[in-house]
Amino acid sequence: MSVRAPVEDVAMREPVLTIEGLSVVLHRDGHANTVLDNIGFDVAPGEIIAIVGESGSGKSTLGLAVQGLLPREHRPWIRGSIRLDGTEIVGAPAHSLQAARRSLVRAISQDPMGALNPTMTIRNQLRESADNTDDVMFDWLRRTGLADPERIAASFPHRLSGGQRQRVLIAMAMMARPKVLIADEPTTALDASIQAQILALLQDFAREQDTAIVFITHDLGIAAAFADRLIVLHSGRLVEIGATGDVIEKPGHPYTAGLLAARFDLTTDRHRPLPTLPAARRPIGGMSQGCNYASRCPIATEDCKVRVPPLQPQHAHSGAVACFRAAQMPPPDRHLATPWPVRSTIRNDIALQLSQVRKRYPVGPRGLRAARYRDVLTSVDLSVDHGECVALLGESGAGKSTLLRIAAGLLAPDIGAVFRSDNTPQVIFQDAVSSLTPWLTIGEQVGERLRRSDICARQHARRIDETLELVELDAALKNALPAELSVGQCQRAVIARAVAVPPKLLLCDEPISAMDVSLAAAILNLFGRLRRRLDMAMLFVTHEQAAARIVADRIAVLKDGVIVMDNDPDHLIVAVPAPLAAPRQSQAQGGVR
Repeated sequence: MSVRAPVEDVAMREPVLTIEGLSVVLHRDGHANTVLDNIGFDVAPGEIIAIVGESGSGKSTLGLAVQGLLPREHRPWIRGSIRLDGTEIVGAPAHSLQAARRSLVRAISQDPMGALNPTMTIRNQLRESADNTDDVMFDWLRRTGLADPERIAASFPHRLSGGQRQRVLIAMAMMARPKVLIADEPTTALDASIQAQILALLQDFAREQDTAIVFITHDLGIAAAFADRLIVLHSGRLVEIGATGDVIEKPGHPYTAGLLAARFDLTTDRHRPLPTLPAARRPIGGMSQGCNYASRCPIATEDCKVRVPPLQPQHAHSGAVACFRAAQMPPPDRHLATPWPVRSTIRNDIALQLSQVRKRYPVGPRGLRAARYRDVLTSVDLSVDHGECVALLGESGAGKSTLLRIAAGLLAPDIGAVFRSDNTPQVIFQDAVSSLTPWLTIGEQVGERLRRSDICARQHARRIDETLELVELDAALKNALPAELSVGQCQRAVIARAVAVPPKLLLCDEPISAMDVSLAAAILNLFGRLRRRLDMAMLFVTHEQAAARIVADRIAVLKDGVIVMDNDPDHLIVAVPAPLAAPRQSQAQGGVR
């Protein structure tokens, strides 16, 4: 069955991407897990659709399926149809898939370091993607916001920041001028100004090249400002689809409404915990007998638990929704959490002090020629008081991660002094999964920091349980390996390991940048509770203004190697309406299948 919204001129054309009855089963840990269940929609040339949902909802799997790149090690089983410009992808031989990836579909990966070849310069990788002159390549790099394309092209990937690598991937994908562009979280590692520039570039690219863009994101604000239509996935099922303005203003599914309520921006009250969705509990096998959202839904009935709601036309907007109770959607819950305790303004001691810190990196080949250097930090002065949280804000490539590594003692400054009241500060890195040892259980990794403590084996086990409870992680997971945990659970495990012996200083490097909105809110709430309960200082590195404003007592802005601002969050950032307040008006509305 196909439910179609009213169409305009663009959508009257033959769809360039058509997905019908798509189900994907992956085999993991001895179980067959249904990752996608009966997904169907089509996309017109030049149309931008955004696929939104929490981590684990199946967004990236859908993108991989369209490219014919599902991981072989999980023995994928696929049912249904995916047609790219009339070419069937499901069941196609390898040479047909390779031809489609060359001429029809390109992707922007969420992991730029994994997508780029570490043994090749950026110039050679751009030429391999699309045969163009240096001038054309440099122009595309400039259009993505890279101010020094000659240096970027001559560099190897490890010489670039995460945001710079991401922009290289974007330029590489657009240079090939595909008919379908799969963009999987393409702006996650980018600061707000570059993010806006990239989104505008992608919109222009879709219009000028007539390219359909499938934009995978966890950020409803970006999707609202960027996409023509929204597709909401929950636990592998399509629960709502419609024109962007309709879905944002009149959500028909409780899950969509919950995602909207959990979103935070520059206008959010930073003095109290953020609203979040109830924790997800996906069953073994991936699918519930009834609605996958029923166990979390405030309006679910017994019928919701035993029957899967079909996708039907939505009464409130022009799209469709899979909910038996869409017509009985309650108004948004305006309940506010209890405010955080007011922190004392008395400063007694310093947890971290950086004075006149300078760091430079070599650029280009060294060989017989004199080495050239680029100043990353020129003269940085920064302090964090005991019990205080300071957010370090700055653009991609500004040197934020370099400064944090110097603060942690993982990198030595070329010039300057570093004082830490704690000789063993703990670090929370951006990639929580990679931060955990894959062959050790969560309990073993949390217990590593307790080994030097003068406690008996019984106390050791009890402390592990108490620490897991402190970060709101089920104690039963102490015997699980990292691969068995979700992204959010891995991040909580990393935090548990860091605070098992409470540090005086906790250093966080972009800890929520790759998280969906509800999970990011939950982790920010967790940081808020831990630093107040354990009375520890925090340096929180981020490029997200809203997160910096919510988590910190002070915000320091790093630009051109120096701290250019250091102030109270409410004085530093002017609260402006987020993009969610002005959703993009649909220019092309295709159908669901």
